[in-house]
Amino acid sequence: MKPHRVAVLALAGLLPFELGIPHRIFGYSRDPEGRPHYETLTCGLRPGPVSTNADFAVHVEHGPELLATADTVVVPASYELGPVHERGVLTDELAAALAHIRPGTRLVSICTGGYVLAAAGFLDGHRATTHWAYAEHFQRLFPAVRVDANVLYTDDGDVLTSAGVASGIDLCLHIVRRDHGAAVANEVARRTVVPPHREGGQAQFIERPVPQPQFAGTAAARAWVMDRLDEPVSLGDLARQEAVSVRTFTRRFREEVGVSPGEWITAQRVERARQLLEQTDLPIERVAREAGFGTAQSLRKHAQAALGVSPTAYRRTFRAGAGPTPDADIS
Repeated sequence: MKPHRVAVLALAGLLPFELGIPHRIFGYSRDPEGRPHYETLTCGLRPGPVSTNADFAVHVEHGPELLATADTVVVPASYELGPVHERGVLTDELAAALAHIRPGTRLVSICTGGYVLAAAGFLDGHRATTHWAYAEHFQRLFPAVRVDANVLYTDDGDVLTSAGVASGIDLCLHIVRRDHGAAVANEVARRTVVPPHREGGQAQFIERPVPQPQFAGTAAARAWVMDRLDEPVSLGDLARQEAVSVRTFTRRFREEVGVSPGEWITAQRVERARQLLEQTDLPIERVAREAGFGTAQSLRKHAQAALGVSPTAYRRTFRAGAGPTPDADIS
């Protein structure tokens, strides 16, 4: 099968670190025979040197025509976009380049690269994020975009955006996970020596105008619940692990992790279910119990919300060679 082509658009003033993220993450994604899942290429507004925010330029072989051949287009951040950042307006040259993108192409931005997608109208009506320091400005400039400044990345179908800099790694791993399953993404993460999934969102990195009081974290409670995902867990149970009230624990958890305890636990249970669906032949009812959802119906509801497919469909897609299970009719 022909590899999925990823085109990375290098614009003047780019961050070299961000430019390298798609090449590194997608480059490590391979099938069991070692064949690459992706072909990652870089293009510019024209072939030749592209300035960076470092003391060197990068030489790009391809012009914008490459975008017409891409299955996925990635736009990293740039600090030299002028009217795009200032007024949300594309330059004529940039607009002409983006016009090469075919309808249905998956669009991805890293950090403030989202300004380019938004200025082109690609993010209108979509949920998106960018670096927390620019989120308010981004929302004012692009009111048709639903900006979420608290997350590391967003996935709105064929439009995906990430927060600041390193969250591009999180987003690219998410794309690999979505395309080829958790096992492949976890192997890419191991090869890259990064966590396969970071907890929380940008809330933990946002500067506060008034320093927050010092307090113990909630790591002990999170470690405790990870050993009990298949059991009912209440907020009271979690708060007792940290010897604080439920109200205090809930506030601290959200400040530290960026989501509520319930949202976090559900995400961990979905991840556990994904691993079981990919790596075992357990019936769906058993997967639901082991992951803490109790019933196949409950698992189906949460899988559909988080993954966009039923547990059976997910297993069929990501578990190569898995035969029919006794509950294959449960969708």
